[in-house]
Amino acid sequence: MFRSRSTEDGLAHVDLNRNVDALIENPLGHLTPEQLLRDVRDFARSKNLESHLELLKKGAQIAKDPRFYEAVRGITEDEKKALRDEEYHRFRQPIALYVTIITCSVGAAVQGWDETGSNAANLNWPDEFGLDTKTNNNDVWILGLVNAAPYFASAFVGCWLSHPLNHRIGRRGTIFFSAIFCLLSVIGSGFTQSWPQLFACRLLLGIGMGAKASTIPVFAAENSPASIRGGLVMGWQLWVAFGIFLGFSANLAIYQVGAIAWRLQLGSAFLPAVPLIIGIYMCPESPRWYIKKHQYQDAFNSLRRLRNTPLQAARDLYYIHAQVRLEEIMLGDGDIQKMDGKQHFTSKGRYIARFIQLFTIARVRRATLAAFVVMIAQQMCGINIIAFYSSTVFVQAGGSVRTSLFGSWGFGLINFVFAWPAVKTIDTFGRRSLLLFTFPHMAWTLLAVGACFYIPEHNPAHLPVIALFIYLFSAFYSPGEGPVPFTYSAEAFPLFHREVGMSLAVAVNLCWAGVLTVSFPRMTAAFGPTGAFGFFAGLNVMAFVMIFLWVPETKQRTLEELDYIFAVPTRRHMQYQVTEVLPYAFRRFILRKDVELRPLYKFQGSY
Repeated sequence: MFRSRSTEDGLAHVDLNRNVDALIENPLGHLTPEQLLRDVRDFARSKNLESHLELLKKGAQIAKDPRFYEAVRGITEDEKKALRDEEYHRFRQPIALYVTIITCSVGAAVQGWDETGSNAANLNWPDEFGLDTKTNNNDVWILGLVNAAPYFASAFVGCWLSHPLNHRIGRRGTIFFSAIFCLLSVIGSGFTQSWPQLFACRLLLGIGMGAKASTIPVFAAENSPASIRGGLVMGWQLWVAFGIFLGFSANLAIYQVGAIAWRLQLGSAFLPAVPLIIGIYMCPESPRWYIKKHQYQDAFNSLRRLRNTPLQAARDLYYIHAQVRLEEIMLGDGDIQKMDGKQHFTSKGRYIARFIQLFTIARVRRATLAAFVVMIAQQMCGINIIAFYSSTVFVQAGGSVRTSLFGSWGFGLINFVFAWPAVKTIDTFGRRSLLLFTFPHMAWTLLAVGACFYIPEHNPAHLPVIALFIYLFSAFYSPGEGPVPFTYSAEAFPLFHREVGMSLAVAVNLCWAGVLTVSFPRMTAAFGPTGAFGFFAGLNVMAFVMIFLWVPETKQRTLEELDYIFAVPTRRHMQYQVTEVLPYAFRRFILRKDVELRPLYKFQGSY
């Protein structure tokens, strides 16, 4: 439980486990100027940063009250311009930050290409290995199992390896480790001689996919400034979509090369893994990871590369430190020990204990619930049944192999193109708003896809109309449930639970991806395409309700300020949605009345 502290400690008054009044408070807002400067001096002395003391003093004053940065004594015109750019030219950032984001984008493209290599290969490799997927139910299950292997390996091994890997070798080392698995396993897939060998290679691929998917969004989120964090971190999904498109393009380009086409389709995914292996060590390590390891000088050096001025780096370093102290207190005495008069996290709090705390500490539990909802909703919406089996769906709709591959290529193109608007809207319109807007549209488009299978196959409109509604579904998915889950999950958890929390979130996502992958061929055989797509339309409605009740908005808040968002009790959040948002939406959009929505969160202090 959060314990009360005096303002001399530099800690805010809001209970980070039970923020009933929904207050968002600057942890430095209650300090007097004298208390602030005294705390900065103590901080610089304890962290061996005394050579940067004057810079830290200016940075701390700006962190305490960002609105009045121009009044800070000693600030230069260049520093003022850089601070103004944070508001008016948000994407004017240093090269090192963009190198980091580009490298993370390449990692995402690896993920997308890995997902689509099997899409076209499914049309050939079962025959190569003597499987009869048309009449033999056991062979249908084998097809689904091989396709699902990477997702089960990710969910049960890869995601959970990310925590010890991140702890030992950092964010960059974990990404390098995962890229090696993604490189070698897909090459091996192209040389397999039986379905068990292919199954084994895809299991190894899953280890790399899980560790990578659990780390890259966190790495990008921790390196990005709050004002554009959503736009930069959502690059994960944007470039996953680009990787999917590249995978579909490769499938189409080589499908006529003969009997080895499916081998090339699986093995071609090694291409983006090579620049990922090379590029990751050109990026600065996460400053928050350094702070977690108590390497403050390294954290400051990293922030200097990731921000436009040393002043901004000093401001962020001190602000992160102030909020981390709050998180340490939130964890309770059991995981904190005193060393040199300071609090440090002990090994007792690592891994299993932190996993348990995902469900026992109120603030962390609410982040776990919200991340769980957005992650499982990505599978409930049905996108991956199309990403994994679109070529098979188009063949079932009466298309030729060539037509089906072109149909899949069109799906990949739309998935990528329509993700671009979210680069801006995810930080303006917001994460939650994007989800609530797009889920109803995904529901009706899937219903339409299923209904179109009633059109006779001999009718020329049969296949084009099915493709049209699949494309519309993709267009609604791409700016909403596409980019939000990984962005949201990467930012929702406090620093000490970020790796294990993201591991759980990604494991949930990929586990259900595996379940859908292994079950969809059998579901289609049992229910037909109409029943299968209708089932997923219903799941979209269910996901909409879950998001409405349990997912708070996180746009344009620092990772540290989100502690206050997730400190609001779940019951209080649900009550507000039902008693305030629902009536407002009815009066505003149905009755067309000019009404205002009373905000849930109240900002106090220096905001």
